[in-house]
Amino acid sequence: MSVSTNLLIRNATIVLPNGELTVGDVLTHDRQIVEVAPQISFTSATREIDANGLTLLPGVIDPQVHFREPGLEYKEDLFTASCACAKGGVTSFLEMPNTRPLTITQQALDDKLQRASQKSLVNYGFFIGATVENLQDLLAANPTCGIKIFMGSMHGSLLVDDRTALEVIFASGQRLIAVHAEDQARINQRRQEFAGIEDVAIHSQIQDNQAALMATKLALSLSKKYQRRLHILHMSTAEEAELLRQDKPTWVTAEVTPQHLFLNTSAYEKIGSFAQMNPPLRSKHDNEVLWQALLDGVIDFIATDHAPHTLEEKAQPYPKSPSGMPGVETSLLLMLTAAVEGKCSVAQVVNWMSSAVAKAYGIPNKGAIIPGYDADLVLVDLNNYRPVLREELLTKCGWSPFEGWNLTGWPIYTIVGGQIVFEKGKLNTEVRGEALTFQDT
Repeated sequence: MSVSTNLLIRNATIVLPNGELTVGDVLTHDRQIVEVAPQISFTSATREIDANGLTLLPGVIDPQVHFREPGLEYKEDLFTASCACAKGGVTSFLEMPNTRPLTITQQALDDKLQRASQKSLVNYGFFIGATVENLQDLLAANPTCGIKIFMGSMHGSLLVDDRTALEVIFASGQRLIAVHAEDQARINQRRQEFAGIEDVAIHSQIQDNQAALMATKLALSLSKKYQRRLHILHMSTAEEAELLRQDKPTWVTAEVTPQHLFLNTSAYEKIGSFAQMNPPLRSKHDNEVLWQALLDGVIDFIATDHAPHTLEEKAQPYPKSPSGMPGVETSLLLMLTAAVEGKCSVAQVVNWMSSAVAKAYGIPNKGAIIPGYDADLVLVDLNNYRPVLREELLTKCGWSPFEGWNLTGWPIYTIVGGQIVFEKGKLNTEVRGEALTFQDT
């Protein structure tokens, strides 16, 4: 039986929903925010935090992660991943279906929800994966944030790269469809062209900008044909950004990862296969165009595509080295560091990492510091820089492509449902998040 709790945060620099910053207090009761004011005279709080010098943000909602459970727990699991989330200020996540077994049935979805209820320190939601055969599952699955379609960079039954099969899914139902947009036929052709090359940098040529653009064009055309809610995952190229700038229906959204903003093909020389992911890193020009698209609202929000692999796996020569990198511990830091450096504002970071995600996925009462909203909050220090150190990472894979980067915005407190889950470097592993709910998906 849960005990009623009140948390009072005093003297914080609060990011308000209109983007303004104000110094004040926030009171939570149980799982909700109940008051936001310049000063709150409340004397019976269960716990008080003096947040002088710290900035209070809504907790990050990471809308694309691969937490590997069930079936691949040696890379990561829901407990270790949620610990990493708490350390990184991520209070909710949406997880992908390429686990073992695949999340393509209600039974598999229910299993994940049950596992998360027992293991996850933060809030959680799960995608249902599309195959060419599970249309009824896609229509009936509940609760889910949406349908995930791998148009490329996948093998087995989760690969749906045939236009006829895609058409059937887009034509059926109204639930949000999120696409991994890479053209598998082009990738296959280029794999043959570049066969035998073990330099991992070739990855960005095999899965080139054109492969991404072709698939995004197809997804966009099907979305327009059926007026179907579409979300484009981890957009990586200047060409895709310009396509959306010219042609983006109101029901289409797109995301970008920090790695596609901050890393490019020069990273292969420095960190090798740690820079290998799908879709691949691109050029400096792509970085710049994606940044501008994000600033202009062409790209709607940020996701990490947290996809850990072990050091041993990553040490294999290309193409045996797997694609993917962890990200939940560093995403907020990278974006806040960019804000402090003047590349964007703190308010924009809040929108890209919290508010816009909640809106896009119909997650009620998340993503803003407003009375009545859920008390998912993070207090960060924008005044001090520290390096990303491998030995401090909580992800089970134990590495980061941003190792050694000197960043600011480190979370000092992370609060999930009014409970402190991370405090000054220490986790409270007794806290459990809740299953997210989704409207209009």
